[in-house]
Amino acid sequence: MAINWDQIKGNWKQFSGKIRQQWGQLTDDEIDEIAGNRDILVGKLQERYGIGREEAERQLEDFTNSL
Repeated sequence: MAINWDQIKGNWKQFSGKIRQQWGQLTDDEIDEIAGNRDILVGKLQERYGIGREEAERQLEDFTNSL
C-alpha cells in the first residue's frame, strides 16, 4: 500500500530521517521548513539539486513508493 502525504506529515520526525538519507544535500533548516509539506519539498529538491519540477516529482514518487 502506498503511503500518503497526510501520513508523512503526521509522522514527520520519523520520515524526515528517511528524506535526509535520500536527499543528503537538504539542510536541517530546510527539513524543518518542509515539515511534511510536499510542495515545499519539491521546491527544495529543485533548488538544491538543480532539477526541474517533473524530475523532482518523479524522484519523490519513487521515494514514497519505496516506503
